[in-house]
Amino acid sequence: MAAYDFSSTRLFVDAPLAEGAELVLEDAQANYVRNVMRMAAGDGLLLFNGRDGEWGARISDVAKKRVTLVAERRTRPQTPAGKLRYLFAPLKHARLDYMVQKAVEMGASRLSPVITRRTQASRVNVERMRANAVEAAEQCGVLALPEIDEPEPLARTLESWPADAPLAFCDEDSEAQDPVAALRPLAGRPIAVLIGPEGGFAPEERAALLRLPSVVRLSLGPRILRADTAAVAALTLVQAVAGDWPAGPA
Repeated sequence: MAAYDFSSTRLFVDAPLAEGAELVLEDAQANYVRNVMRMAAGDGLLLFNGRDGEWGARISDVAKKRVTLVAERRTRPQTPAGKLRYLFAPLKHARLDYMVQKAVEMGASRLSPVITRRTQASRVNVERMRANAVEAAEQCGVLALPEIDEPEPLARTLESWPADAPLAFCDEDSEAQDPVAALRPLAGRPIAVLIGPEGGFAPEERAALLRLPSVVRLSLGPRILRADTAAVAALTLVQAVAGDWPAGPA
């Protein structure tokens, strides 16, 4: 039997969840339930807030501008935040949306946009990133929403990087061609993955990365990958070799 209920409508709410708690949806969420999903009083759905687990709820009233719900029972306990931080040079528009959604689906617990010398996007809409993270969590049964950092220069991130914190970065010049062997020693530890811009890291950025005591250089094979494709490939490798896949869903 599947661990998740894939058939029910699932929504993120920012209110506390407990048995008998009444919640009121307004604006976009009310419109989604009433007009997109065509739900009515008496229909059931699933709610989560990133703190109290997942709850089954029932619609008690559908009005013109709001929908009222009552939480009935907890269907899944809250899972702890994962141990995977994802750092990336931001992309533009839809490709950044895609990358954020896939990182959440892959179990990233913290998203950190870093500005590099060759970063394509000059601005990062953090609220849009949060909206994409919520959408991915709603669709894929995720309970622990990732922390989302404000963007900062890569140089500043590296200057304050803890000496004992592993940082795996995808390096097209890596001499180590076996990424599985490179990641195995990190199994079970908190780990960060860095994906650079499509133009690659500048020489001074690569030099700063290689000065970190716990840096791990990863090769993603013989093909040239777009940044959003490289993100999925790298996160898959990390989760399969050193992350939570062997232990089951988090």
